[in-house]
This record gives sequence, C-alpha cells and structure tokens, in this order.
Amino acid sequence: MAPARTLHVAAFAAVSVAVVVLDQLTKASARALLADGTVRALVPGVIDLRLVQNTGAAFSIGQGGSAVFALLALAIAGVALYYVAQTPDAGWPITVSLACVAGGGIGNMLDRILLGHVTDFLATSFVSFPVFNVADIFVTCGVVVSFVAYLRSSRADGGEAGEA
Repeated sequence: MAPARTLHVAAFAAVSVAVVVLDQLTKASARALLADGTVRALVPGVIDLRLVQNTGAAFSIGQGGSAVFALLALAIAGVALYYVAQTPDAGWPITVSLACVAGGGIGNMLDRILLGHVTDFLATSFVSFPVFNVADIFVTCGVVVSFVAYLRSSRADGGEAGEA
C-alpha cells in the first residue's frame, strides 16, 4: 500500500476509534446521570437530556431489528475502510467523514450487542424530533460531508456529478 494510502487508513482508524470512545463515554454518562428517569436541560429551550432505549434504527424505525442493524453497521464500516484503502486519491474530507460514519455505526453497534438497544439521550426541546446520540450526529454529519466532498471531487475531475 502506498504511503499516502497508509496514512489515510491510519487516520481512518484513529478517527473511527475516537468517535467510538466519545460515543460510548457520553452514553455511559447519560445512563448514569439519567438512570432515575429525569429530564435535564443541557441548553435550556434547545436541547434536553432524556434517556431512551432504542431497539430500532434512526427515528426508531425497525424496532427489534438490532441484529440486522448491527451487521449492517459492520458492513458499512468495512466498505468505508476498503474504499479509503483502495482509493489512491481519496481526499482528507472523504477519509475523515467516512471514518465518522464508521465510528458512529460501530458505537451504536456496540450498544446493540452489549445492551440489546441503542442508548439515545439528546432531545430537542424547541421542535419535536426523535431522541438521538453522539454516534447519530457523527453518522449524519459524516454522510453529508462525504456526499458533498464526493460531488466536489467529481466536478473537479470533470465528472458529471451534479449536472442535470
């Protein structure tokens, strides 16, 4: 493997692990802080802390499908790592954003395997929105940044991405 790709794979691994650690630490803190069922304002009027056990996927879709979602997360993380390792011109935005997707997916996968559910604890108080967690934030932001970076690199290479 070329040195640049080796560096990208190492960065991918480091970012993924950092996301998993941050996710698991915040979830453990939420479980300890909110074990009694209390709701606490994190940013008053904006974000509350509220403990929810989610056995589904995003927005509680597919309740009870933890095993399927765990396997899907592992597959996505593997495909993302493979892409970074096999793409000589994978830029840093794509490498880091795919690592965020992989780390977030693995963080939620660990919950599914170890607890039988995903720990969600961030609840918007200014608008009705499903409760979510740090892994969800990384997955969502990672997907958006990956998509934008891919479109930008396709346009820079003279590709047809984004053309009507």
